[in-house]
Amino acid sequence: YQQTVKTKLYRLSVETFNIVLCYVTLSSGVWTWRTVLWVAIGWIVGISLGMLCCIYVATLHENDLWFSNIKEVEREISFRTECGLYYSYYKQMLRAPSIQQGLSELISDNATESKRTINLLRRMNIYQEVFLGVLYRILPIQAYLEPVYFYIYTVFSLQAVYVIALFITSWLLSGSWLAGALTGVWYILNRVDTTRVEFTVSLRENWSLPFFALQIAAITCYLRPHLKPIQQKVVLWLMFLATLCFCLTWQFNQFILLVQALIIFTLDCLDLISTEQVTCLYLVQVSSLLSVWLLQFCNSMILGSLALSFIVAALFVKHFQRGLKTGGLAARLGKLLLHTVLVLALTFTINYLAKQALQLRSDEHIFKFIKSKFGLGPTRDFDASLYLCEEAFGLLPLDTFDRLAGTLLAYPYLVTLIVLLVMLALVTLANLCDSSAVGRPQKGRGEARPICMRADVAYNLLHTVFFGLLALGTMRMKYLWTGHMCAFAAYGVCGKELWSLCLNMIHCNTKTKLRLIRYTLPLVILCFLYHKFWPKLMTELSELREFYDPDTVELMTWISSKTPKKAVFAGSMQLLAGIKLCTGRVLTNHPHYEDRALRERTRQVYQIYAHQSPEEVHGILRTAGADFVVMEDSICYERRHGRGCRLRDLLDLANGHIMDGPGDNDPDLVHASHPRFCESVKTDGPAYTALFTRVFQNKTFHVYKLRRGKKRAKGDREPVAMEDKTH
Repeated sequence: YQQTVKTKLYRLSVETFNIVLCYVTLSSGVWTWRTVLWVAIGWIVGISLGMLCCIYVATLHENDLWFSNIKEVEREISFRTECGLYYSYYKQMLRAPSIQQGLSELISDNATESKRTINLLRRMNIYQEVFLGVLYRILPIQAYLEPVYFYIYTVFSLQAVYVIALFITSWLLSGSWLAGALTGVWYILNRVDTTRVEFTVSLRENWSLPFFALQIAAITCYLRPHLKPIQQKVVLWLMFLATLCFCLTWQFNQFILLVQALIIFTLDCLDLISTEQVTCLYLVQVSSLLSVWLLQFCNSMILGSLALSFIVAALFVKHFQRGLKTGGLAARLGKLLLHTVLVLALTFTINYLAKQALQLRSDEHIFKFIKSKFGLGPTRDFDASLYLCEEAFGLLPLDTFDRLAGTLLAYPYLVTLIVLLVMLALVTLANLCDSSAVGRPQKGRGEARPICMRADVAYNLLHTVFFGLLALGTMRMKYLWTGHMCAFAAYGVCGKELWSLCLNMIHCNTKTKLRLIRYTLPLVILCFLYHKFWPKLMTELSELREFYDPDTVELMTWISSKTPKKAVFAGSMQLLAGIKLCTGRVLTNHPHYEDRALRERTRQVYQIYAHQSPEEVHGILRTAGADFVVMEDSICYERRHGRGCRLRDLLDLANGHIMDGPGDNDPDLVHASHPRFCESVKTDGPAYTALFTRVFQNKTFHVYKLRRGKKRAKGDREPVAMEDKTH
């Protein structure tokens, strides 16, 4: 198993090496045989750490599920929630009679949402599944590599790319590959907080974050001083390709690029990078977004994104404010304030007009969530509450910092962050006071100053600050922060600037002492980490478990053998994704929550867990085209969440009903006139048996077939389907 992973990763590593080699070599000066040997050792260490991370997560995945020995249906069930939905399209591409027909079925899909034909390539970010499906069909590997292994090996190999990209970033910042080695070790030891790929294999972030790390490495290289024009063009193309792959593989790309655009805007306002660099970075973002817009069949969600509106506004205002960086300190601060207000005002104006012109409302649930999170919006909104009640969208738990401190990552990170923020404040103040330096990049001004900051360091500093704030506010976003945290902390341990500053303060700054500290300290830390954590890693890798979910296996087997292939199933989003993957049946709703009409349908289908009459539920399900409905005891009698966050509570609040159980209720809530459907339907009362027939049940699931012939309740209508949109 591990040997196969190594073989696949070796081929990927060779290609990656050729692409990213210039990151380290572009700005190098005279090369001696010692330098070549030192760089070669660095590359060997970086690739080895990437392979180690890949093998590590692959082994954990195998040990946790006994993946190589369980049934095919159990393997597919292990792709839980939205992961199963995405993997189903890879499976669909493989089972299609031809590649052309497979693509045609994805472009005109009528099995993902009943009574609707949607373009999946436009709605969802599944180009990676299409690419792997095509690649598997044309490569001569079917005889010795199963499709599922080809898929998961590719995802695990991207983790190697992720580690190598972080390795390069810290190497570029510090000038020593020992920083990269420290970065890779920290990333692996803090796996709980840096990745969750071993149990959410096909999640979109596992595909996109490696490319995002490559893009950060490219930006770091681009902002290094003394790059020649041809070198800048090469790095810009690499940056574009990495950004394109990142945007194409994750629906939340526009929000990440918005944060990155804010970082570039801040660097520009503080006069830390040149106007040419600002323009090039913005254009790379815009060209990547527009390329994805074309590849996703002119997806209007991209044109209506805040990221695109902000970049257009920033470039427009910057073009007409040529005297922004002139005058004294007070004048420049006033101009910067006015400039920021103008850019933000124009951003929201452009975004509002774009959404009105495109009739775009599919991303409103994101803004509802943000408003509710900060107490600025309604607290009973079903979509917003669905997010807010999940732990992943809450604040970052404090025990995260305990784990990071246990591996010695938190301490150098915080020290580096504080020192560099102070340096940034001093450099910014000097820049704002120096009106004669307008138009000159930071590298030209810092040479004559006692304290200076390179543009690449400034970018990475603001990057960790902005994404750190995002992670603190929303726990799921920590994976954007913690990986870069490893590279940033390693730079603090091995970087020249910080140690030179410290040695200057005690008046003993010499090249020998500086080199001794920069090389000795990371080696000491690496030895300590090896001594403390190597036995724990070996123990973790020796723990063997097995996949065990007999109730779900029984359900999927029954559906596959006892129901028509065109049967339509209703139920929870998470379960239906598994039904789509394991059985190929048609769904009423699914976990990809980025379409307004689908969100409304999901809320309607979820009335099976609310206080509703059998006639009302039957009408809703028949309107959605359902033939069968699957109800789960784990939702009907949910205990995972507290009162107010259980799904039945969210439905009661949205319907204006009093919640179950002891506790306070808002005064405007009323008692429901009907019992809870998921409980009452099990009584087999006449009102229920007239409309629903129980056809399957076990300890977890209850499947009911909807009887036909009942007239639709008056007023039950399908919500008007909005235009297909995605993030």
